[in-house]
Order: sequence, then structure tokens, then C-alpha cells
Amino acid sequence: MLSLAELQRRIEDGALSADAAIAQSMEAIDAQENTIGAFVRRADAPRAQNAGPLRGIAVGVKDIIDTADMPTEMGSVIYKGWQPRADAAVVIALKAAGATVAGKTTTTGFASMDPTATRNPRNPGHTPGGSSSGSAAAVAAGMIPLALGTQTGGSVIRPASFCGVAAIKPSFGLLPMVGIKCYSWTLDTLGLFAAGVQDLAHGLSAITGRAELLSANAAGSPRIGVVTQDFAGAPESAGEEALRIAASAAERAGAQVRKLALPEIVAEAWRAHPTLQEFEAHRALAWEYRVHHEAMPPLLRAKLDETKDLQPAAWDAARRTTNRARKALAAVFDEVDILLTFSAPGAAPKGLASTGDPRFNRLWTLVGAPCVNVPATVVEGGLPVGVQVIARFGDDAGALAAGRFLEAALANS
Repeated sequence: MLSLAELQRRIEDGALSADAAIAQSMEAIDAQENTIGAFVRRADAPRAQNAGPLRGIAVGVKDIIDTADMPTEMGSVIYKGWQPRADAAVVIALKAAGATVAGKTTTTGFASMDPTATRNPRNPGHTPGGSSSGSAAAVAAGMIPLALGTQTGGSVIRPASFCGVAAIKPSFGLLPMVGIKCYSWTLDTLGLFAAGVQDLAHGLSAITGRAELLSANAAGSPRIGVVTQDFAGAPESAGEEALRIAASAAERAGAQVRKLALPEIVAEAWRAHPTLQEFEAHRALAWEYRVHHEAMPPLLRAKLDETKDLQPAAWDAARRTTNRARKALAAVFDEVDILLTFSAPGAAPKGLASTGDPRFNRLWTLVGAPCVNVPATVVEGGLPVGVQVIARFGDDAGALAAGRFLEAALANS
């Protein structure tokens, strides 16, 4: 994989020109795209910018995010060839930081359930996950050092786990959603994929202008609460083993690790997530559903058909439950610095019919907490399995620092 931080260092030292770095990424895309299928469109002869912390960094942009110079098709025939007039706010921020957009990466239809044809670079017979399928796969294949994704349930953390890359779903609202197709305005969150956690920190810091995200100092002995989310069902053996390996490595590295039970209201919020998500999806996708019903991606259309009778009172109740769970989790973080849990039930499922199950991700999207995927192990078939580091809402620097701590602990174990 291409390390963003290492590319930055080489460009700064003069060992690599920014244009050569972009050319390197475009050559990698040319070499692997026919096998992986991570892009729906690539930029035409992109060039590096002259300044900015991300100059020479080629970025993949999920195809629900508007770009003024490339169509945004959202994984749906409804928007075939649709050309936005303006870049999304996050694309503007990337360009202001010196980055170059390499192309638009594949997404499931409207960032929901219908899979893409993208293959997992670790084992092409398996899904890369979704909905940010192309972004995770492109980074894992070494095509690009940085990619944008979005998460409403588990669409950043889960594909990162399946593809063996680092990823962050930041605190809700840290990155602007202006110019991005909405699914759920309460849940939708931008995220980043990169080779390692430090690369994520460099990317997120450059986009947001927050120098504190680059801090290399984690707590000398972080207090880690291991949560298994029993309310979400049992993990597969691969997911269980990844969590055990990560917890043991953290403890050997000096962390204080203990199992932690979550308050019952948190389980209630987990159960409320689908109600909140689908009620809002009916409003966010109202035009597509009513005017282009038969052209909707079939799995998404079926889900919307099943939930069309959701009432405002149910949405109100889900929001109240969510607010109570957020307060309860704030108290949990008085006991520990971070939480450690599954990024996915197990390794990437075989075939391309499913992008996997987000059941271990959706709670953390619901409460808006920052989450970092850290690859923890590799199982049969060369398939990676990650674990999820979660920090208190707003403590994105802490989530990244803890991710770096765990990444180093795993490398040294």
C-alpha cells in the first residue's frame, strides 16, 4: 500500500516530485483496475498542485460525493451521466490542501445495500464490503494513498476491515456533508481510508486544519474497555480472534484492558437505529422512490417498500432513545479512555452478492463517536480482519492516538 505520510516526507525532502507521486498512483490504477474494479471514472491526465500539505497525494472520491469535473452517478442508472455544477465541500477542502482527485470510486446504489462489481484486493473471490467499496479496495490495492467514504451504518469501518486498511469515521459533523447525496441526515458521516493510522491523521488534519490530530502521543497506559456488543449477536470465530489478539497486544504494550458491559439503553439505541435510518431515507430519497421506483437499486427498493409505513412517532421515539444512549456512553468514557470492539462479524464474505453485515458498526454511527479500524489479523484465504477503536464524541485526536498505539502494539506482538 502507499503510505500518505511517507509520500509527504519524500516530496518534502525532494526525493520525489509531486507530479511523479501522482503519476505513480495513476500507473497503479492502470495496472490493477481491470482486476479490482474500484473506480467508476478516473480523472483525465491529473496533475499535482504546487502547494499544500497534500500536494502529490492522489485521492479517490466515493461516487455519491459531488465533483464539478466528473459525473456523480451514485451507483444508480437514475443518475447516469449526471454532472454537478460544483464540488462538494469536502472536495473543495481536499483541493485547498493540495490534493489531486484521481477519480470516482464505486459505491453501492445510493450507498445502501446493492453490491458493486468491485473485488477485494486481498482475495478477488470475496467482497470488499460496502457501501464505500471502491475507496477501500483502491487503497488496499496500492492504487492511491487516500480515499473518501461515507458511513450511515458501517460503510467505512467494515470495508476497511475486509480489505485490511486503516480507516476513520470521525465524530459526526467534523467533516461537512454539503454536496453529498443524503441517506440519513442524522447518521451520514464522511470518513477516510489510508494505509495506516498515521496516514489517516495526516489526511484528516490537512482537510480540517486541525494540527492536534497529528499528535503522536497516546496515553502512556491507556484504559481500554473491551465491549462485545452481545445485543448485536455473536461474531464469527475470525472476528472473535481478532478482538482477542488486539486486546492481548494492547495489554502487553502497557494498556489497562478490561471487559466492559454497556448500559441497557445502549442496546435499545442499537435496536432503534434502523427505524431512524429508514424513516429518513424515505425523505432523502423521496423523489427517486416516487418518480423512478422501478429504476431504484432492487435491494434498496425492497427495503424502502418494507418500511414505507414508518410513522413520525417511531422516529421521535428513536431519537429520544438515541439521546439517552449518548448520555449513558458519556458516563462510560469516564471509566475508560477508549473502547475496543469488532469492526465486522468476521472476514469478508465469499462472493459479491453481499457487502457484509454492519451490526457491529451501527451503534457507533448512531451516537456519533469517532471510530478507527486497525487491521488485527489475517485468516485463511489471506483475508484481513480488523478491530474498532472508539473514543468519546469529539475526541478524534484521542481515537487516532489510540489507533496508533494499537497498531504499534500489534506490529510488535
